[in-house]
Amino acid sequence: MGRILLQSPGPHLGSPEQTRQIMWLVVLSLLPASLAGVYFFGFGALVVLATSVAAAVVTEYLWIKYVRGKEVRADGSAVVTGLLLGLTLPPGISPLYAFIGAVVAIILGKQVYGGLGSNPFNPALVGRTFLLISFPVVMTTWQAPWDATTTATPLSLLATGGPLPSWGQLFWGNVGGSLGETSVLALALGGLYLIYKGYIDWRIPTGVLGSAALFSLALGIPVTTTLFSGGLVLGAFFMATDYVTSPVTPAGRWLFAIGIGLITMVIRQFGGYPEGVSFAILLMNAAVPLLEKLTWPKAMGAVQ
Repeated sequence: MGRILLQSPGPHLGSPEQTRQIMWLVVLSLLPASLAGVYFFGFGALVVLATSVAAAVVTEYLWIKYVRGKEVRADGSAVVTGLLLGLTLPPGISPLYAFIGAVVAIILGKQVYGGLGSNPFNPALVGRTFLLISFPVVMTTWQAPWDATTTATPLSLLATGGPLPSWGQLFWGNVGGSLGETSVLALALGGLYLIYKGYIDWRIPTGVLGSAALFSLALGIPVTTTLFSGGLVLGAFFMATDYVTSPVTPAGRWLFAIGIGLITMVIRQFGGYPEGVSFAILLMNAAVPLLEKLTWPKAMGAVQ
């Protein structure tokens, strides 16, 4: 009997770290932003986060087991998707919308493409964008910290010429906005931890934030308001850096990140929405195959 030759992609490098371990460390890195959201917006924010995570986990389990008929392996990716989605939602939103968004994120953003590793778009942003387009009033009604009254976000105040919060308020998180995006300190702690561990490439958050800062300087917009308002920091560290939906080449990552920063600023300044991070990341997700084709290194001896 002849031997069976098994072929697999090179270079056959192994790693002691598994997907499950990385996903749970991402969850750990999101805890500061989650706790800050609950601290500033109260018990309702915790309910929104819990609903989003639970709905994502249950939806993925049911889809894999009963629709795809496969064994369910708890890799933690559904928890990450649910948590990220919850962090992008208004803190006072009904948990029903968190449930709907999580179901859409898992099914339309992930499982219809074949599951983890096959999705071209960030699942959490697919869910958030679905909610934003379907329920625009609900998704743009914001709650003031430690208060049930509605308030304007810093980006809304910037668009209307209202008084802007100080950089300290923006940095600590004492402003209106999505429950996980307001505290830059909490987001930076988690994001820098992932860079330290080597789980995300520093090029992507640097490119996103740097290009947005340069754009704001060119238009005379306060840089602190640009960087510390809205979902730019959350998107730069935790969504644009998604392994599956971002380029693998260093040059491709720079182009990807710069594109996100510039598209975000164009939407903020000239679009119909005060925030454009979600749309920018999804648009650049679609461009990833092209970016990788343009920046893939030539094989030795290949025609240049």
